[in-house]
Amino acid sequence: MTHDAQSALLSTALHLAASGVPVLPLRAGKGPFGNCPTCTGNACGGRPNMKTPGPCQCPRPCHGWAAATTDPHVLNSRAWASAWQHAATVAYHPGGAGVTVVDLDNAAAVDWARQSLPATRTVPTSRGQHWLYRGTMPSANGVRPGVDIKSTMAYARWLGPGTGATAALRDSVRALAVKEPSPPRRAPQSLTVPLRSGQGECRHRTPVYLDRGIAMAEQRITEAQSAIHTTVYRTFLAVLSAHGRCGCLTDAHVARLFTAAQAKGESPRHCTDAWTNALTTLGM
Repeated sequence: MTHDAQSALLSTALHLAASGVPVLPLRAGKGPFGNCPTCTGNACGGRPNMKTPGPCQCPRPCHGWAAATTDPHVLNSRAWASAWQHAATVAYHPGGAGVTVVDLDNAAAVDWARQSLPATRTVPTSRGQHWLYRGTMPSANGVRPGVDIKSTMAYARWLGPGTGATAALRDSVRALAVKEPSPPRRAPQSLTVPLRSGQGECRHRTPVYLDRGIAMAEQRITEAQSAIHTTVYRTFLAVLSAHGRCGCLTDAHVARLFTAAQAKGESPRHCTDAWTNALTTLGM
């Protein structure tokens, strides 16, 4: 990239940051820049793009959307200089700016939006349009053909201010990201009977062994500081691996695990999916 082009991108980023819009550089292909050496492989607990960032405070664009900032000192820092030098465009964190972007990826999606969504500010893209609403909501991809939602925990390319007045986020837009829970292939509520033939008590030692195992599983979930989804799944997997085939798990045990997971922010659907996936992995 030429020095003039680099300066233009940085100037745009600084202008947006001054108006309260958190920004970050994107490489060609619309991807964020990779982790810094401290965070290689997300060792600090962060996950790029749509996931929860970790505790890392390094001054680099190392966590996708979570790297977006309004701090001009960070944007002008030496640590970010290489990123701007190789950047192809400027992106921003819509949720951090208090807006939601409905990304319409083709003409058919734009036609659908004109018939189905409240009129609002529009920004042309290379293939369709971005529709901007005032307010935030969870991000979601593929809510319908050619339509993505970008708001919290996501980034969007800055393509200009657009035209029209920005309407308030309405329920008709929020409803796009609401999906009916998929029916589990094996519901946890059915675990009052053995998963496989057994005598109803733990074959390893005594019922105390099972109670201790459930307590340790609850503690592992409760103490997790990052990667909650993964921790819950792996904990469920461990419990089922140890006790799932001897007929000792009951609704009460499963409820304890689900309660611990939901206290960490997991939804009932996420708990059910994690349990079902663990059963499938173990061939139960």
